[in-house]
Amino acid sequence: MMDMENIYITPKIISQKCRYALRAIFELASRHTTEAVKISDIAAAQAISPRFLENILVELKQAGFVASKRGNDGGYFLAQPPENLTVGQVIAFVQGTAKSNVMASVGLGSLRNGDYAFSHLWQRLNDSIAAIYNQMTFADLVKEEATAVKSYVPNYVI
Repeated sequence: MMDMENIYITPKIISQKCRYALRAIFELASRHTTEAVKISDIAAAQAISPRFLENILVELKQAGFVASKRGNDGGYFLAQPPENLTVGQVIAFVQGTAKSNVMASVGLGSLRNGDYAFSHLWQRLNDSIAAIYNQMTFADLVKEEATAVKSYVPNYVI
């Protein structure tokens, strides 16, 4: 059974803007349609400010993750199938691929015992997290969500 208390916990290394970008793409992927979805609908479904979401979607469009259609039936849709789009690609675009390197940010005169060891540990941790992000597609996430929703049984006992 899914632990509903921890459902919205995300790593602190992911910015709010990146979380919103991921959720917007997830929303488009979960709709299983190539038809355009209005910003207001995405924003309402994912509890994102429409104004902030609009800026994010413009950037995602420039990167080729989403496409748009103008007019009354306009909105945004995925520019490629969700099977071809990984979480890692979106994170790398929104946040960049900068790796944390303690040695680059610490001056040689201020090194402390353990800095090299911890730097290596943090790099291995970052590489492990990136491996997961880079393997996880939005189609995988949609499937995982559908499975979790089907298996979740609310408990109304007082």
